[in-house]
Amino acid sequence: SVLLARSLFVCGISTVLQTTLGSRLPLVQIPSFEYLVPAIVLSSHLSSGASTDKNGTAMVSTCPALHCTVAGSQAASLQEVSGAVLVSGLIQLVLGVFGMCGWTAWHCGPMVLAPSLSVIGLSAYKEAALFCSTNWGIALLLMFLAVTFSQHLQSCRLPFCAWLRAWEGFTEPSVPTLRMFSVLLPFAGVCVVCAILSCFHISWESLNLAMAQLSWANSTFHAPWVHIPYAGEWGWPLLTPRALAVGVAMAIGCSMNSVGCYVLCGRLLRAPRLPPHACNRGLCMEGLGSLLAGLLGTPGGTASSIANTCATGLTQAGSRLSVQVSALACVVLGMSPRLAGLLTHIPLAVHGGVLCVTYAVAVGMGISYFQYADIDSGRNIFIVGFAMFMALLVPRWFGTALTHLATGWVPLDLFFLSLLMAPVFLTGFLSFFLDNTVSG
Repeated sequence: SVLLARSLFVCGISTVLQTTLGSRLPLVQIPSFEYLVPAIVLSSHLSSGASTDKNGTAMVSTCPALHCTVAGSQAASLQEVSGAVLVSGLIQLVLGVFGMCGWTAWHCGPMVLAPSLSVIGLSAYKEAALFCSTNWGIALLLMFLAVTFSQHLQSCRLPFCAWLRAWEGFTEPSVPTLRMFSVLLPFAGVCVVCAILSCFHISWESLNLAMAQLSWANSTFHAPWVHIPYAGEWGWPLLTPRALAVGVAMAIGCSMNSVGCYVLCGRLLRAPRLPPHACNRGLCMEGLGSLLAGLLGTPGGTASSIANTCATGLTQAGSRLSVQVSALACVVLGMSPRLAGLLTHIPLAVHGGVLCVTYAVAVGMGISYFQYADIDSGRNIFIVGFAMFMALLVPRWFGTALTHLATGWVPLDLFFLSLLMAPVFLTGFLSFFLDNTVSG
């Protein structure tokens, strides 16, 4: 719960920076999947018992004491992952300052955005299925309520809910309340149902060993009520060749994800296309957030949340003020590990249902971009099909392959493996390269 509190603290500060000095879009900052995959790649390599010398070549580490192999290795692994996050923040900051993010976003046409946004949405299907598998009934109930409120009852107006529109000088008698709360109400209602089932000692959640390790509720009882995180408390980040390589991969993947999130948010809110300088400012603020995350020792930086952006599309309630209020709540929870630990009691099936509803919007928005391209063209058909197919095939193969890349230099292996296991990178790179090189 202490680690979760630190992540919430960083996300709150990064969200405030993004909504005030960055892109100024209502974007919530979270540790995204693009940080998770490289962090897992680096941690898996470190846990295998191998270390590297100053040249990055593998060698066996010897440690005579048991505490050295357990506690020491975990602390060193976290410090090295934090070093990778720190490097990714520096690179994102440099990319934003030199305008690379804005230039890339401005040169991304529909043949790049359509497959990229679609794959961003499809990239979470494994995690969504894993969470929903704990109880499909709970997950389906949440999805049913969210779809009903946001789609079937989207025009339903409750007369007792008035909305003051001060800038126009009048009060609207009612607002589409069910649509505005089409994610919050199902989430709260299903959590109440789960709490009632637990109070009556009804076994409703099936957790295997792997899923049980995701529930950190037992560690919340020993967490302090108030604790303000500070840099270097858990040791300073380790800047090794492996951390540098993985940090570069993190920066590339998260920058591409952020460009897609900026486009997605503007499209869902029917706003004009974001200018390049706004994209650059947004990436700079994300870089600052990742720098802070690395200094505080968290294993993931900050990036724009696809799920929250898609939730904005469902509710059509894109307000910077509401996002800033949520950022303040994250900062408060970040200073209280005991309160932050309460979030671990949210059932995994609820998380899975929310992922299914929100990431589906990203898939649909990506498909909608095909209307701006000649999809009957053989060139465009090949670019879209090849980019999406390879983005799903390559990570699948690397995830199940018995042998991985072996270039002879461990940092280079980790760099390529981190990139090739990120679907958003493969889709964005292949579609951008083919769209700008294949004539037609």
